[in-house]
Amino acid sequence: MTETTDTRTRAVRLNGQDDLTIATTYLPALGPGEVRVAVLAGGICGSDLHYWQEGGIGTIRVREPIILGHEAAGRIEALGADVTGLAVGQLVAMNPSHPCGDCAFCAQGLPHHCMAMRFKGSAMYLPHEQGMFRDRMVIGAAQCHPLPQGITPGAAACAEPLAVCLHAANRAEALAGPLAGKTVLVTGAGPIGALCVAVARQRGAARIIVTDIQDATLAVARRMGADHSVNPVTDPDGLAAWQQDKGRVDLVFECSAAASAIRDSVACLRPLGTLVQVGVAGPTPMPLNLMVGKEIVFAGSHRFDTEFAEAVRLIGAGDIDPRPMITATYPMAEAETAFRTASDRAQSVKVQLSFADS
Repeated sequence: MTETTDTRTRAVRLNGQDDLTIATTYLPALGPGEVRVAVLAGGICGSDLHYWQEGGIGTIRVREPIILGHEAAGRIEALGADVTGLAVGQLVAMNPSHPCGDCAFCAQGLPHHCMAMRFKGSAMYLPHEQGMFRDRMVIGAAQCHPLPQGITPGAAACAEPLAVCLHAANRAEALAGPLAGKTVLVTGAGPIGALCVAVARQRGAARIIVTDIQDATLAVARRMGADHSVNPVTDPDGLAAWQQDKGRVDLVFECSAAASAIRDSVACLRPLGTLVQVGVAGPTPMPLNLMVGKEIVFAGSHRFDTEFAEAVRLIGAGDIDPRPMITATYPMAEAETAFRTASDRAQSVKVQLSFADS
């Protein structure tokens, strides 16, 4: 794509650690198979917060200015040549993943493990892959998934984190069978935990327990479908009922990556139960003796693939409503305030930016 000199867009750009600005940049020309989207809503993810607070995630460092954001929705403004199935004015959720299609993992039908993945708002490669926090952007038409009338841009922008949770649920069902009728524990009631609760409810779990150390996030998780909520700090024995008889939980979605939550998960799991690790962190202690003794099935869950389209379908049909977890929305001009609010887990689950009339 070549740059124009007459079309500009404003963007939330990170120049380095704790250096967030609103920048003006040129919009790329619209090429074949591409669309131009007026971005309306974007969700702040934990990775965005790590980039801002720490200048990177683990060994991945911000080495040049980067536009953040990989959870976004907007309306199509223009269509490039050869684009079919989309129309100007449609609300679309934008898939941030763009696998190469040629590497060994893509050839094996595992594009979410692509060796050359281009993921919006990622500093993994140089040049960095610019993200979605801007008022206009050009993106591949295949990455745009339309939603029906009546869906809010904020709800549509939740398709990406919902896709993560659907992939986790698919990993669980591949190992342990359908969620229907199961007792499910979700540890960590942030955005991913809240959406894992919603997915478990939508797939027919018999009972859903959620844990977190913040009462405000637990309240949101209950609105998303949890039957029981436990704060292990204020109620240290709150999981005792599910730890009896070698454990009474069939399946855990571990969304916190906290060693204490993993210990609680294993204590609650019944023998031959399944632990799906969704949360990520650095090296974390795990109770391997108990896991081996109970023959716990452990599975990691990484990003998503076809689940993005499924997430859009579920939101569009009203089968999963992510709006209860959207705890605040700020205009783009107040991006730094939005990031600070998102960092406060005592009050925030999902904080979004609004790009309409910013």
